[in-house]
Amino acid sequence: MDLVMNTAGVARAYDRWAPIYDLVFGPVFRQGRSAAVQAADRIGGRILEVGVGTGISLPGYANTSRLIGIDLSESMLDKARARVRQHRLDNVEAVEVGDAEALTYADASFDVVVAQYVVSAVPNPSRALDEFARVCRPGGEIIVTTRVSAAGGLRGGIEKALMPVTSRLGFRTDFPFSLYTDWIASRDDVVLVEQRPIPPLGHFSLVRIAKLHASEDCSR
Repeated sequence: MDLVMNTAGVARAYDRWAPIYDLVFGPVFRQGRSAAVQAADRIGGRILEVGVGTGISLPGYANTSRLIGIDLSESMLDKARARVRQHRLDNVEAVEVGDAEALTYADASFDVVVAQYVVSAVPNPSRALDEFARVCRPGGEIIVTTRVSAAGGLRGGIEKALMPVTSRLGFRTDFPFSLYTDWIASRDDVVLVEQRPIPPLGHFSLVRIAKLHASEDCSR
């Protein structure tokens, strides 16, 4: 992937988005958030939401799930903490600064890792996925909502052309699904269990990746 994006730049971009993020992206990503939360709650236990942003998804989780949310942007996290207080979300253990590419948690610390519209917004997506797999316990899942770019055609050309602009805004428009399949193929401890399109406009997908037990066959 290109290196136009960097961690500090992404943090600054989302600091700028913080005052209007819920207004701009709340309705657009509502169905994706709901799908990710439902998938995570089916497993339950201890859940890490990477790129928790303003915490807009936190009230949607079952109160039996225990949550930690991280984000690069302090301005976004201020809104997330206010939301936790407002909704009295006692199942939220912490909302704190964290980098998707360098998680500070021990191996196998979580039953589920959720990343909503995050992987296309980090400078090194494969490194972030490596970290998600590291902190997810065997038998758990990595649940991602993600942009998926077109393979070609007019839409694909537009997405590539927009990259210099959208990278500065904190996300990529040119983001092929092969990034996930190539990453999965490079490892022997994860397997793709679901990919399905989610609105709007077929540009996004819900992706579920299972973390395998050592005895499981990755070729299943």
